[in-house]
Amino acid sequence: MTNRPLSLPNIQKIAAIIFGGWTLVFILLFYYSMNFGWLISASDSLITNGLLALACMILSNMLGYYQPKNETIVFVLSLTLILAIFITLMSKFLLGTLFSQEKTYLSFLSLSIMIRFLIVFIFLAWCALANILWYRLEEQSASQERLLAAQNLSKEAELNKLRHQLQPHFLFNSLNSVYALTIVNPKEAGTMITKLASFLRGTLKRDDEVWVQVAEEMEYIQLYLDIEKVRFSHRLNVEVMIDEETLKLSLPGTLLQPIVENAIKFGLYNTAAAITISIRVKLEDQHLVIIVENPFDPEMKATGGTGFGLTAIRRRLYLLFADEQLLQTDSSAGNIFKTTLKIPQQHDKSHIN
Repeated sequence: MTNRPLSLPNIQKIAAIIFGGWTLVFILLFYYSMNFGWLISASDSLITNGLLALACMILSNMLGYYQPKNETIVFVLSLTLILAIFITLMSKFLLGTLFSQEKTYLSFLSLSIMIRFLIVFIFLAWCALANILWYRLEEQSASQERLLAAQNLSKEAELNKLRHQLQPHFLFNSLNSVYALTIVNPKEAGTMITKLASFLRGTLKRDDEVWVQVAEEMEYIQLYLDIEKVRFSHRLNVEVMIDEETLKLSLPGTLLQPIVENAIKFGLYNTAAAITISIRVKLEDQHLVIIVENPFDPEMKATGGTGFGLTAIRRRLYLLFADEQLLQTDSSAGNIFKTTLKIPQQHDKSHIN
């Protein structure tokens, strides 16, 4: 524990107010009820309450540095008992020495010694228990903060792992295509390598950006599409429709590319005909909605591929928004496979920026 009561200004102020008020009450009580003079009343109150305040500070700091794990109550009561006895005897000695000629006051001091002891003991016991409770709450709060920090680090590490896993997934496919092109069309292979280098350079520049604007993401996707058009030539057509109002909205970086890759892969699978992939970006109910559609043959079962891309996207979305329904797929329209991605726009992104 690094925080101590004496280092906390608010606790010091509260303690000063309590000490001052308690001292004033004792002065007035001695003066008006016991008919002692102002000097005796003030001295008795200041000495007794001063020793009590000193004991409270010692007790508070001692408990701040050490608290037994077992038998805490026994330890506190024993410590409180020792301090209460010390304060009571010390105050009696000091007051008896100062007012040794005041027989009436000395008699009152002797008669009230047990009551003084009980008051001091109860006050110190309350102080000790309050401090133990405060320290336990501080320790619990610190533990919760550490747990939350560990969970956030774990979540961030998993997000980074998923983001970095997606890049090799695309890169391996592209390199296979480059290899194939070097045999049948070396010129196109050179063009593809150049575009692939630009794409990867852009990936490195934005590697630390968790959130990007739609306009930036679509530029990134266009680079990817340029590479894929080199790979598949006339067989691949892409229609992109973006609402102007969405260009400055935000989405997690590199989230869209695996969806488009999935659409191209399964749209072109088992067909030599040209296909059209459509990408639609719009704003709907405070959600950025991206719809990617590709044709497919429902009677043909695709082989190959692990489905890692969409699985990784679902996991990233869950880690970011705790919502498993933000990525939906639908093939009920016959030979059109539709992937719908929804990104909430009213959320706090500061904790992962």
